[in-house]
Amino acid sequence: MSASPHPHEDLLAHLTRISPLGPREAARVVAEVLAYFSESTEEYVRRRHGELQARGLTNEKIFARLGTELAARRVAAPELSARQLRRIVYG
Repeated sequence: MSASPHPHEDLLAHLTRISPLGPREAARVVAEVLAYFSESTEEYVRRRHGELQARGLTNEKIFARLGTELAARRVAAPELSARQLRRIVYG
């Protein structure tokens, strides 16, 4: 019985051609990248807020930075105000 082809077989082949990654490593990298970009806006905001807060940033700086980061994501989220971001984090 043959294994089913990976849904991103062409990308895996490209990565193994242009980098020192083997097929398994390339598949793991692709899976990680896809998981990162499949994160919902709310999940992203909560995760990044926690990371930035742990670095000692204030909410004012965090929410400004999150607004900039969200606009730069591969599939940009809608523009959110500081109040909307605060509601995502704190409910």
